[in-house]
Amino acid sequence: MRTRAAICHEEGTPWVTEEIEIDEPHAHEVQVQVAYAGLCHSDEHLRLGAMTAPPEVLAMLGLTSMFPAIGGHEGSGVVTAVGPEVAGVAVGDRVAVAFIPSCGTCYWCASGRQHLCDLGMYTLAGPMISDGTWRHHLGDVNLGRMTQLGTFSESMVVNEASLVKLAPDASLKAAALISCGISTGFGSVVDRAKARPGEVVVVVGCGGVGSGALQGARLAGARAIVAVDTVPFKVDQAKRIGATHGAASMEEALPLVAEITQGRMADVVVLTPGTLTGDLIAPALSLGSKDSRVVCTAVAPITQQEVQLNLFELAMYNKSLLGTVFGSASPRAQVPRLLALYQSGQLEIDELITKEYTLDQVQQGYDDMHAGRNVRGVVKLAGEA
Repeated sequence: MRTRAAICHEEGTPWVTEEIEIDEPHAHEVQVQVAYAGLCHSDEHLRLGAMTAPPEVLAMLGLTSMFPAIGGHEGSGVVTAVGPEVAGVAVGDRVAVAFIPSCGTCYWCASGRQHLCDLGMYTLAGPMISDGTWRHHLGDVNLGRMTQLGTFSESMVVNEASLVKLAPDASLKAAALISCGISTGFGSVVDRAKARPGEVVVVVGCGGVGSGALQGARLAGARAIVAVDTVPFKVDQAKRIGATHGAASMEEALPLVAEITQGRMADVVVLTPGTLTGDLIAPALSLGSKDSRVVCTAVAPITQQEVQLNLFELAMYNKSLLGTVFGSASPRAQVPRLLALYQSGQLEIDELITKEYTLDQVQQGYDDMHAGRNVRGVVKLAGEA
């Protein structure tokens, strides 16, 4: 079938909308009509080269480049066709995507850690994980897809391992944001840092992922939540969804956190800026108390090797520096859980959407994000069914 999708043709070139061809789903594959796609910063990391797979990894997949590629890894929609041997979803089901596939049988899935599924090795590039062939084409050219998804498309074919089945009345707009950014931020505080009632939490970066972290801290019972962002309107928005204090930088937050805690400093610090760089680690550790947990959530450039930190703080103050993917929670558990919180009025999602865009406006949406005009932009494709 023919459909339209936003494509990046080469590293550094803009997102452009093209008409493409999609094949019928093969075994274990599902065709989805996309309803909403979130404009997450990670797609820009792909476009601008920060998430480009190394040449040796591409060679293992029989590739020389990750481009051209369909963008989008945050989204929701409705199943329109299923291939043979699909067991988890049926035509008409509402689904959210998961940028880490979950096979359900590997060591990580079997031990309850779907976010570490071995199928994740195929996330950055390559053909379908079911049989190594391609479903998406631009003329004679095979198209890659961001994290085996490509939600910047009116319709897409994905492996069923990359889908989370939703309740029939689930909000597709809320599910789109929860499918990546909100779950990642929320889980960074609740599941990875394991924040406890009465603790002090600092969130550095108040975009879509940071907004999930702020609300995770609020629902975990934090007594003080400090939102740090260089964009004033994002700090203001953060205070509307749970932050008790705001600062424009970690340096500005340092005396504030000291005052709030009588010098003890924060129990949890979560790093959710647009891009995580090595020079952010040392000031983040300085914001933390003894026995604090500092969580590195944002994406860092794939080739980055140097980090600035004082190892004495780890060895003598018992501080922890933690990584996370998908907030260290299993997608098939976390997405329905957070949707239930949204439906009960305890998790704010709609308020985070600064603007809705059309498929032809994907690049405009990212331009707005880089200019600090968006907390989260959303591409509306089919909308609610």
